[in-house]
Amino acid sequence: MAARPYWSGHIQISLVSFGVKLFTATESMSEIRFHQLDRKTGERVKYQKVSSASEESKVEKTDIVKGYEYSKGQYVTVEPEEIENLRIPSRHTLEVAQFVDAAEVDPSYFEKPYFVVPESDTQAEAFAVVRKALQKTKKIALGKIAFGGREHLVAIAPPADDKLAGMMAYTMRYAAELRNPASYFADIKPVAIEEDQLSLAEELIKRKSAKFAPEKFKDEYETALKAMVEAKVHNAPIPREEPAPASSKVINLMDALRKSVQRDEGDGEAPRKASTKSTAAKSTPAAKKGIALVKAKSRKTA
Repeated sequence: MAARPYWSGHIQISLVSFGVKLFTATESMSEIRFHQLDRKTGERVKYQKVSSASEESKVEKTDIVKGYEYSKGQYVTVEPEEIENLRIPSRHTLEVAQFVDAAEVDPSYFEKPYFVVPESDTQAEAFAVVRKALQKTKKIALGKIAFGGREHLVAIAPPADDKLAGMMAYTMRYAAELRNPASYFADIKPVAIEEDQLSLAEELIKRKSAKFAPEKFKDEYETALKAMVEAKVHNAPIPREEPAPASSKVINLMDALRKSVQRDEGDGEAPRKASTKSTAAKSTPAAKKGIALVKAKSRKTA
């Protein structure tokens, strides 16, 4: 377990209160760190903080203070201890405002995950009872925590794996932080969906469905970047992947769906037989449909 929690405090539900610690649940996996260099000399570029009144004089870190511009060129300064002394209950206590159905919350509201553990063994009983109650009711608790220079909306929930004894906390976006999707989706024209197309699309989804296994997904960009850097360090040729040739053959949506299902045949159960009564008559040139089928890389066979 991490030696130092990101936040320590209490979760309060009505008259029930228990101490908890939050630990960051994510970490950076990037192994490549770039520095800025002078192209001519190869030396690292460094930045110094200088005063706008005299750009030649460096300002020491101890002489820098936060300032809020309340009028053009007019500032009020704020000291770190003044911010620290702000009387905000959520700095030390997450008071649960309400419980909501877990399935009711739009995923776009969630930001960053944290691990939640009891502050000590004496807090474990209340912690375990609340965790179990959330599991049985399929609810999440909503409250607020102040850290990192702002007050965050936070969701508390049991982990997806029932065998894990802790809980999860997720910082969330406020409603005002999310843009209204209606203005972006308003120009999408409604289209008539043919039953044959829908049937094949459902079959394609069925064939490519699997249990969620996040460990199967890797950051290919990071891998390629690392390979390029390693090659340059050892003066070796930079590895380049040949792009898959795009097909110049353009077909309609129905044919694209059918060929996709045939391509993935054997990956799942036998496909349902889609109705094709008037497929030939309904098939239209891709110039009208705007659908292009891209040839997939040929699969190697044993």
